[in-house]
Amino acid sequence: MQFKSMVVSNQEVSPGYHRIRLTAPHAILNAKPGQFVMVRVRDGIDPLLRRPFGIFDVGTFSSEYPNAPRQYYLDILYKVVGAGTAILSALHGKDYVDVLGPLGNGFTPGVSGEENILVGGGFGLAPLYFLAKELTKFSSPKVFIGGRRKEDVLCVTEFEQLGIDTYVATDDGTLGSRGLVTEVLEQHLSREGGKRVVLACGPEPMLRAVVRLSERQGIRCQVSLEAAMACGVGACLGCVTKGHGHSEETPSYRCVCKEGPVFESTELLWE
Repeated sequence: MQFKSMVVSNQEVSPGYHRIRLTAPHAILNAKPGQFVMVRVRDGIDPLLRRPFGIFDVGTFSSEYPNAPRQYYLDILYKVVGAGTAILSALHGKDYVDVLGPLGNGFTPGVSGEENILVGGGFGLAPLYFLAKELTKFSSPKVFIGGRRKEDVLCVTEFEQLGIDTYVATDDGTLGSRGLVTEVLEQHLSREGGKRVVLACGPEPMLRAVVRLSERQGIRCQVSLEAAMACGVGACLGCVTKGHGHSEETPSYRCVCKEGPVFESTELLWE
């Protein structure tokens, strides 16, 4: 879908991080955790390209007008890192943006009897909250959150309000355990047994470590990749990543926006 969307709210949830709520058509309720949208932050050609954002949440809310029908919303969690997100952070109620989506392929969680383990870092938590919210309808997932410092750890309260066991680690020890989130994850995986699947989103170094841990434990692992995207629909090929078996002799690439952003870890080349 492509639709004009009105800003309902745009709040800073931690220094440099914002959560924006946008109106959306009813069909947004069909979005899958792990999918994303491409947002044109304002009319005109500056900035020229849309910005990709993972879907943090979708749902319904009551209109401010009496007796008006319920409206549908799309929530995005983002970090201010450049001109596009700076413009987005300055928007307020009743401003408009242009949205394209939902796009891409989402997560495929574990089947009945499998424990879903969610691992995220920074604003990589955005698609994982949407995923956790859906999973709690039929299972009890666990969430592992990492960040450099407590200001980079997002959504802890939101996950806890879902009734989910939430584990936190920061590099400097200002919140939760001191160290990497993968160290806390490794302790959990070594203690617990049974059928499990790991679902992760965050910086590439974290994803590499999560994939290695999962491989050692023989656990299926899905990762959501972060990539710079120009079109979001696989036309420009600007967001390709190396696939499993890639070499100079036999190159193999996967398009993050169209074939991802969620992949089975075995589909990708982890150098």
